[in-house]
Amino acid sequence: LLPCTCRKLAGCTLFITGASRGIGKAIALKAARDGANVVIAAKTAEPHRSLPGTIYTAAKEIEEAGGKALPCVVNVREEEQIIKAVEKAVKTFGGIDILVNNASAISLSGTLETETKKANLMIDVNVRGTYLTSKICLPHLRKSKNAHILNLSPPLNMNPVWFKNHCEESCWLTCQARDGNTYSPMGVFFFFPAIYTAAMDMLGGSGVEKQCRKTDILADAAYCILTKPKTFTGNFVIDENLLREEGVKDFDVYAIAPGKTVPSVRIFKEEKKSSRPKHEGPDGAKVNLESASAKPLSPVAETFRVIRGAITEDFVKAIQGVFLFELSGDDGGTWYIDLKTKGGSAGSGKPPVKADVVMSMSSADFVRMFTGKLKPTMAFMSGKLRISGNMALAMRLEKMLVQLNSKL
Repeated sequence: LLPCTCRKLAGCTLFITGASRGIGKAIALKAARDGANVVIAAKTAEPHRSLPGTIYTAAKEIEEAGGKALPCVVNVREEEQIIKAVEKAVKTFGGIDILVNNASAISLSGTLETETKKANLMIDVNVRGTYLTSKICLPHLRKSKNAHILNLSPPLNMNPVWFKNHCEESCWLTCQARDGNTYSPMGVFFFFPAIYTAAMDMLGGSGVEKQCRKTDILADAAYCILTKPKTFTGNFVIDENLLREEGVKDFDVYAIAPGKTVPSVRIFKEEKKSSRPKHEGPDGAKVNLESASAKPLSPVAETFRVIRGAITEDFVKAIQGVFLFELSGDDGGTWYIDLKTKGGSAGSGKPPVKADVVMSMSSADFVRMFTGKLKPTMAFMSGKLRISGNMALAMRLEKMLVQLNSKL
């Protein structure tokens, strides 16, 4: 993890929304180790039936880590609760130096599948809540010598794919305020679902944590930002990119399951080109298909041939999803991976049962992605890869990709 060379946040007061658990609490604990004051502005005062921690258990951990804690019951949808918490923070600690807008609400669903009350919740928390908290803290931040506003959100990307496929992305707005003389608003973006929190259990199901990173990576990235001078204002950064710039090389330390969480993993190793294409026969022996009538498989067909060979019954039980690929361009068409039906299957055409996830992209980009030349994350963010359907299952497909990587 990122080493702490000195207590840069000692004596600073952080106002963190949603700090009773997850990423917010991780950032709070990182600051507490410097001797910072932390205002835990979150809703959970009583133990939740399924989510761990309350503002009081978080306060205990913060004080045990070396900081001072002020637990405040705050629902960022309620303006009066924010006002009272800010007033209490100023009275207790003398001011506010850092605001971390971490509280959020999310629903991985399309527009038609998203209930109006869920849409209202996301708008109220992610947009209105961020605006209100920033506005109410701002007069006190102006008095700080090196104030920061840190907003956590998905990457700010105006590509239509974010708005077309994900209702919540159009709701998740990062508010920014600028004043180079008195305070330094900044944003750090993490790419969901790289970080494991309690919410991931609900969204991804059992075993999803093995594909995720610890909240420590966000805490370390936040610490880097919050200890930078105000000249860094206005930057949009991604946690891993920032930490690499800071000299971090080993990202396995952030993995829940070391060696497995690699968002930019090379999915396939490139095969050496040969003028004599060879394929496996029924008994597993290598047979030469070069003849007057035999033709080498296309890149897409060869990819699905490898996928078919990698499918196991145990893997089908673990994934339980059907994936449809709509490929355009040369060698395009409809292809599928069935990881739900007994035995599993993969090939061209439509799957034997209804697809849970539909992925659309060009055949060229599909091959580039499956040979490690195009990162899935960048393909999705740039709009080259479009996904609709069950997003939690789309996340699980990464397990298949990791298995394929180990076989080639």
